[in-house]
Amino acid sequence: MSVQERKERERADRERLIVATARELAEQQGWDAVTTRRLAERIEYSQPVLYSHFRGKREIIGAVALQGAAEMAVSLRAAASAADGPRARVTALARTYLDFAERNPAVYDAMFRLDGGLAFAAEDTPEPLKDAFAALLESLGEVAGDGVHPGLFTETFWAALHGLATLTRAGRLPPEDAERRTELLVDRLAAL
Repeated sequence: MSVQERKERERADRERLIVATARELAEQQGWDAVTTRRLAERIEYSQPVLYSHFRGKREIIGAVALQGAAEMAVSLRAAASAADGPRARVTALARTYLDFAERNPAVYDAMFRLDGGLAFAAEDTPEPLKDAFAALLESLGEVAGDGVHPGLFTETFWAALHGLATLTRAGRLPPEDAERRTELLVDRLAAL
């Protein structure tokens, strides 16, 4: 291994460490606790080293969001492939999405609530975000219905899931009805 390859590997390792540490800290204490000073202390590097990877917290949030989108896409595809039939796939997608949001609140916030400097629904949307949307579209396109654009249907379904995830987490919806809400969403919105 050349010196240059070793340096690139070490740089990539440091970057993964920064993102993992930010994610861990955010999940434990919230995004307000994630500061460059605190991250530098936790990873045992100076702040200038941290800034050599990310210009600031916004870019770190973006990196966590991209990582989360990639994980969500894998989870959604796994759930859809394990389900038998369109209705079961849509139900599995909904449950998997809502479970991801519940299990990873800081990552979910990085993906959809906080400014990570990422473009959505644009030419320059990063691939992990496009792929997470595609993971929904792949199964939802088949149930969109005649004359309904599959992408528009997927956006609407996603918005409904996001609303359920956000309102449930905020304590605005009673948790005991979570499963009934998911079934209602699948039955009515997906018209299955």
